[in-house]
Amino acid sequence: MVTKNDTLNEAQEQKDHEDLLAADARHVLHPWADLGSLGEENALVVQHGKGVRVRDSQGKAYLDAIGGMWCMTVGYGCDELVDAIADQARQMAYYTPFGDVSSEPAVKLAEMLAELSPGDLNRVHFTTCGSTAIDSAVRIAHYYFACQGKPEKRNILTRRNAYHGSTYLAASLCGKAADRTLFQYESDFIHHLSSPGYDAEIAEISAEERLDQLLQEFEETIEEIGAENIACFVAEPILASGGVLTPPPGYQKATWEICRKNDILYVSDEVVTGFGRLGHFFASEVRFGILPDMIITAKGITSGYQPLGAVLISDRITDAIGAAAPENKPVFSNGYTYSGHPVACAAAVKNIEIMQRDDICGHVREVGPYFMERLKELRSFPIVYAVRGDHLMACVECWTGEEKGPNAANMALAQRVDAYCQEAGLIVRPYENLCILSPPLIVEKSDIDQIVTILEGALDRAQRDLKAGKLD
Repeated sequence: MVTKNDTLNEAQEQKDHEDLLAADARHVLHPWADLGSLGEENALVVQHGKGVRVRDSQGKAYLDAIGGMWCMTVGYGCDELVDAIADQARQMAYYTPFGDVSSEPAVKLAEMLAELSPGDLNRVHFTTCGSTAIDSAVRIAHYYFACQGKPEKRNILTRRNAYHGSTYLAASLCGKAADRTLFQYESDFIHHLSSPGYDAEIAEISAEERLDQLLQEFEETIEEIGAENIACFVAEPILASGGVLTPPPGYQKATWEICRKNDILYVSDEVVTGFGRLGHFFASEVRFGILPDMIITAKGITSGYQPLGAVLISDRITDAIGAAAPENKPVFSNGYTYSGHPVACAAAVKNIEIMQRDDICGHVREVGPYFMERLKELRSFPIVYAVRGDHLMACVECWTGEEKGPNAANMALAQRVDAYCQEAGLIVRPYENLCILSPPLIVEKSDIDQIVTILEGALDRAQRDLKAGKLD
């Protein structure tokens, strides 16, 4: 029986929810906010998470198919991680990391990362996130060549559709056209090569032909700029936020070999592909056959429980920096107040321990192919132009059946699919005309089946809307 108190409580909860939305609309400027709707009360306020599911401020449950933001490895509500964070905060929440001051969690984590990483990447420079790690890697590359008397080696190679962060320098490295708005971007020493994405199922040329095109452009760009003027190539093994774009086979290793031949440092941005999303702690060597000079990591390093980033650096680089440091200015003047934050590092240490104990990477290698196999069933829908991905990073590309790509009609269609998914209890990430998916790494086959079932329903409804002319 519903009592008067129950009714009053429900009314108060609804008012609290509305007040929360109003305060958010009035005071919070969200990352990648739609400025055209600034001030509207339309936020999804997520208040609880457990496993692969979250609940909003009104108690509605969702299967989180984006893992927060590519972050979630061991799932929401992991008590072991929470306890590790709380224990470290009680023992020592923070102390400066500058100079020769350290903390036990930072030391332990650096040792773990050196063990997990390929080759001689034995030195770790901690940052606050992926963006600041990218900034730091570029600065390290510049410092490395400058201290050897080669300050002219300052140019950076990157790609269109790449995403590397949102600080000034990291955003300048990004090649996503949609993200370039009214901000200022560095263009003097940053050069964008063609997007390397290749999908054999829809491509008009062979993978070998596409690879030849990309490598020819790569070498021609180096010749045009001059290898003596280029510091590094910054590359995601698979372009994540730019559309889950996988290069043709052999691309990663071939570009790495070209870099080695021309004394250009190879910086592998594994913020997304690292920490298990492709079934390994780091994918550079085991999946793509490369030994980068630096690897960037963040996101999954703490399973999203704390903000943390890191640059893993080759001994060759740090040894050279140490040996050639100027006598009058030997200080490595890069870092952040929260570099190697002890609470964040404690979270990362515990996250790694859990991942190793529970063989999370092995689990991804088992369910990842099933995830892609099930998603590719969605290609039967006429409004699905492509389904692509690798293990637990994927996207469904929508189109109206006319012009392909991120035009207004295709984007409206993808947004409709996203809205229907959310209505049915599934969160996917809409970007341009894509529905991007990156579920927590503990996702089970039954969860994957639910993801696909909800997507099927959303695609069917959006397809009927398109036929009825209801997308405007």
